[in-house]
Amino acid sequence: MGNEQIPQLPSTAATPHRPAAQETSLAGTAHRWLLDRIGALWALLTDRPLSLYAASVLRIGYGLLYLIFLLRELPHRDEIWGPNSPWTPALAQQLFDQTGWNSILILSESRAYFELCYVLALVTSALFMLGWRTRVMSILFAVVVTSFHARSIFMTDGGDNLVLLMTLYLVLTACGRRWSLDARRNRLKTARAGNTPEPARSFYAQQLRDARITLTTVVHNCGIFVIAAQVCFLYGSAGLYKIQGPTWGGGTALHYALNLELFQPWPALSHLVDEYPMVIAIAGYVTVLLQVAFPFVLFGRLKYPVLAVLLGMHIGIAVLMGLPLFSGAMIIADAVFLPDRFYTFLPHLWRRAAQRTGMRRPAPGRAAGSGSVPSQGRPGVPSAKHRATPPGQKDTTLATELASDQS
Repeated sequence: MGNEQIPQLPSTAATPHRPAAQETSLAGTAHRWLLDRIGALWALLTDRPLSLYAASVLRIGYGLLYLIFLLRELPHRDEIWGPNSPWTPALAQQLFDQTGWNSILILSESRAYFELCYVLALVTSALFMLGWRTRVMSILFAVVVTSFHARSIFMTDGGDNLVLLMTLYLVLTACGRRWSLDARRNRLKTARAGNTPEPARSFYAQQLRDARITLTTVVHNCGIFVIAAQVCFLYGSAGLYKIQGPTWGGGTALHYALNLELFQPWPALSHLVDEYPMVIAIAGYVTVLLQVAFPFVLFGRLKYPVLAVLLGMHIGIAVLMGLPLFSGAMIIADAVFLPDRFYTFLPHLWRRAAQRTGMRRPAPGRAAGSGSVPSQGRPGVPSAKHRATPPGQKDTTLATELASDQS
């Protein structure tokens, strides 16, 4: 016992530690970095509406798609949604009591009332597509799509599920700012006003106007992000669901899909494609790979070839499986990932091609491609396009990609 040595604790002076000033400096740097990120996110949400052209493409696409859908089902409207449908209004009401849904089509079982609702649905879809009083029409269009979807939820092919979600999200967006009758009316109003100064506003009126613009901008940007997130979730979940089954892993899933009689609009074409098993297997693997990787390729230019391949995939689904509504809804939804500079380049490309072919000549006194787009930001506040960008900040996020140049 007496020979044992008591271990000594290490001296505190020998323990390495950072100087207090260095720790304070690191904490201050991290705090400033966090504040800069929060400020950048807030500026992104409140500075200006993002992806206005993409929102307009979604408005035009879904309005036109649903208008075509209603016109196509015009001869069968009574069997699908009318009072004589096998899915009777009483059955629909029982389902509504369980799910909490509702439909304006079951407010009356009169045939005249149903025909009136159908005509109003056609008119609403057309006006929403054209962008006439878009804010009001977006709400009415959402009511129309919700009512028709809920009335006979088991009578359609499922493609209208995505249309329903997108119409609800489009209510939040300013989808009438571009390529619409509202935009044309505002442009003509601005041209007539010329250099006439705006009437003086009181301080509270100006503050209320700025708050309204900020709120509209934030709601629009959040709606665009929700639409993008919905599409990413759809592709990702579909890909992860496919890899759980043996048919997709074995490359035989598309073979079985091509031999389903319910999804053979042209059986001869389906059987012709089915004669190339290696091509079918490769197409199946590519489909799963693109769907799983889709949310991760949106941060670079790799998304453009991926979107092109997905476009071909949806066209194949529409032709080979007879699901044009579903394919059209997916193709339109993919348009949200294309930046506004892509859409502003299309008119210039069209004018250039028209001039080369002699179909169109530039108007006197106006150079080709000299059209301007009215700004959508707050009056007197420069847009993000003209602000200085902090050094080192790169376009590496989905939000920044959606906020691309709006000429």
